[in-house]
Amino acid sequence: MPSVTLRVNGRAQTLDIDDPAMPLLYALRDDLGLHGPKFGCGLGQCGACTVIVDGEAVRSCQMPVSAAQGKEIGTLEGLGTPDALHKVQAAFIEEQAAQCGYCTNGMIMSAAALLAKTPHPDETQVREALAGNLCRCGTHVRVLRAVMRAANV
Repeated sequence: MPSVTLRVNGRAQTLDIDDPAMPLLYALRDDLGLHGPKFGCGLGQCGACTVIVDGEAVRSCQMPVSAAQGKEIGTLEGLGTPDALHKVQAAFIEEQAAQCGYCTNGMIMSAAALLAKTPHPDETQVREALAGNLCRCGTHVRVLRAVMRAANV
């Protein structure tokens, strides 16, 4: 059985895998027990499975686990802790930007990737960064306010 070593949230993890084409999402959730990234559509269209790979927001349902080897992978669990929230997580709470939770992982991870590259984006940049994330509840206005708050704009 082949193995793959992933660097997830700053820690190396070696996994035995049956299929190197298996989506990274499955390895994160099923093998590593990380439940921040969600299975939404399985087609890379909803954003629920978003993780940060080498600084870029990536749909983990579309990335083969073998392609993630040697890359730095960040999940929602690696952003902050209950005692030391990431600024995007704190802003989501302050703006009450989460309702059902379907989109929350994707929105937060996409926003964190944007703010790491562009600390003070304008509203257009935020909208573009979040455009691929679907929200069933319609909290887009609150999500936008939360990201702008996190950016201190």
